[in-house]
Amino acid sequence: MSYDSNNVFAKILRGEIPCKKVYEDDHVLAFDDIAPQAPVHTLVIPKGPYRSVNEVAASASEAELAALLRAIGTVAKLKGCDQSGYRVITNIGDDGHQEVPHLHFHIIGGAPTGPMLSKRPA
Repeated sequence: MSYDSNNVFAKILRGEIPCKKVYEDDHVLAFDDIAPQAPVHTLVIPKGPYRSVNEVAASASEAELAALLRAIGTVAKLKGCDQSGYRVITNIGDDGHQEVPHLHFHIIGGAPTGPMLSKRPA
């Protein structure tokens, strides 16, 4: 499957849809989620057309990879949850419940996040 350049995050990157920007550099954009699930709920996305961790790991430059990882820590600090703790979540594919086909990391914090997953019957 190829990258969908009309996904909502691609439109945000092009400035077609506004966002509440938290951080930006040459390779990364971070903005607050429009439907926050915690006091801190910020998305970190690469500016490149990557759909998943698999794609970014295989195709991104070293500068893009470093910027993405550094941005996660920077955003946590900017949002004030770097000391108390936070969760980083990325969803990949259908089984991972990925809703937007552009790689994105959710930074969740500002309050206890609870268990990572609820157990489901097999």
